[in-house]
Order: sequence, then structure tokens, then C-alpha cells
Amino acid sequence: MTHDIYIYLLIMSAVTLAIRILPLTLIRRQIKNRFLRSFLYYVPYVTLAVMTFPAILDATRIPLAGGLALLSGIALSWWGASLFKVAASCCLVVFLTEMVLC
Repeated sequence: MTHDIYIYLLIMSAVTLAIRILPLTLIRRQIKNRFLRSFLYYVPYVTLAVMTFPAILDATRIPLAGGLALLSGIALSWWGASLFKVAASCCLVVFLTEMVLC
């Protein structure tokens, strides 16, 4: 069974173009549905979270350290800490966790 790379490239480019062109051609007026508007509002945030979450756990030697840093970062940002304080505390949590467990 032989595979032709050009067929794969053609299918990939067709799917990519369809994803970009179809919304422009099918949706010509403003979206008024509240559910759809709220869904589309949160899509960039969800995409960023989905890309970032595995990297947080895999960036450390011990995945537990990454998980604890994630929890501390969420807690501090929930209580209104600045980005610098959240990042510094996450680094400190990872350092201390790896120092204790390794």
C-alpha cells in the first residue's frame, strides 16, 4: 500500500480553507443568538487553556509540582494577585515541591 503525500496535502489544504471560508460565506449578518454569541466569546480562552494545561504539568520533573503550582496560581489570581506575584509564587511552589520530593 503506497501513500501519496500530495493527496494528503490536498485534503489538508481543502479542510483548512473550508474552515476559514465557510463561516465568511454562510454567515453574512450579525449573530443575534445569545447562546452562540457567548459560546464564540469564550472560544479563544478555552483554546488557550487547552494548549497551556498539559504544558504546565509536563514542564516540571514531577507532574505533582506542576499541579500544585497550577492550583496556587488559580487561587492567587482568584484573590486578585498581580501577574508577577502569581508567576513568582508558581515558580516557588515548583521549586519547593521538587526540592522536597526529589
